[in-house]
Amino acid sequence: MDRTLLEIGGSPVTLLHLLLIAGLFALMLLIAAVVLSWRAQASRQGDAIAAQRRTVDLEYRIAELSGALKSLVEQSQGSQIQLVSALDERLSDQADRTGQSLKQLHERLAVIDAAQKNITALSGEMLSLKDILSNKQARGAYGQARMEAIIRDGLPSRAYAFQGVLSNNTRPDCLVSLPDSDIRLVIDAKFPLEAFNALKAATGENELRNAEARLRGDVLKHVKDIAEKYLLAGETHETAIMFVPSESVYAELYEKFEDVIQKAHRARVILASPNVLMLLVQTLQAIFRDARMREQAGLIKLEVTKLLDDVGRLRERVGDLQKHFGMASSDLEKLGVSADKVIRRGARIESLELQEPEGGVEIARPTLVERS
Repeated sequence: MDRTLLEIGGSPVTLLHLLLIAGLFALMLLIAAVVLSWRAQASRQGDAIAAQRRTVDLEYRIAELSGALKSLVEQSQGSQIQLVSALDERLSDQADRTGQSLKQLHERLAVIDAAQKNITALSGEMLSLKDILSNKQARGAYGQARMEAIIRDGLPSRAYAFQGVLSNNTRPDCLVSLPDSDIRLVIDAKFPLEAFNALKAATGENELRNAEARLRGDVLKHVKDIAEKYLLAGETHETAIMFVPSESVYAELYEKFEDVIQKAHRARVILASPNVLMLLVQTLQAIFRDARMREQAGLIKLEVTKLLDDVGRLRERVGDLQKHFGMASSDLEKLGVSADKVIRRGARIESLELQEPEGGVEIARPTLVERS
């Protein structure tokens, strides 16, 4: 082994040297192989760790996606529940509104039905009214009933009388007694309507003139009868009322028969429709109210006078009582003065000095003498 195999730069190279070099080279190759193996293993571990990290990241993202999907499903379910609830509420509200609308519709139909029945009843009443107006006696009773209803509704029972008797043995339809007077107001309810109906039924010019002349004659004749039978000096009012039971008839007279109205006024007969009669009744109400107030004012004045007399007597008695209390107060003051003197005398007696004189007899000698 120590044999020189070759020389390199003058240095001998033996077999041992070659073996050492070969060993070193083999060692270096082994180290390189170990390093390469370690690096490969480290690379494989890094790839495994990276793969594991990717797997964890993927699982995390899958979990997030699953949570998002679950939240989306829950939100969808909540929205669906809210939608169903909102639809139920709207359907319930719509059902309630529909029920209310149907109820109102039924009520309106009931009102319409009642109105139709009223119209039918009014039609029957109009037909019966037409029959009444075509019958003279029934028409008179109808006018009398309307006039009596207005009078009863507006005046006290003691203020009027139906079919009362006057001194000439006539019987007006109504007599209204005026307050603070023996004068009575006459109201007649028998208005002639035959001529008015003929005027409405007239077609030709001649027939129309004849109907107008008849109406003037009948109304003025009735006005004359009222003035002659019911206007009694000192017993009835100087003006009488002729009641017209229809507003249309009253308006027709004032529109086309002004001369009849003026002649009736000159005869001191006033034509009155139901509305005018109601206005007259309201005026009479005010008159009766004023008369009642004047009557009550007289009673109040009398009671106030008596009250003032009572107050004067009360004032006199209060003055007497004050005098009595003044005298009693003076007496009490005098009693107080006497009581003070008694107290002072008692105090002086209590403070007396007693001495023992000769002979053994006690003699009281006052130290202070006060005369009262």
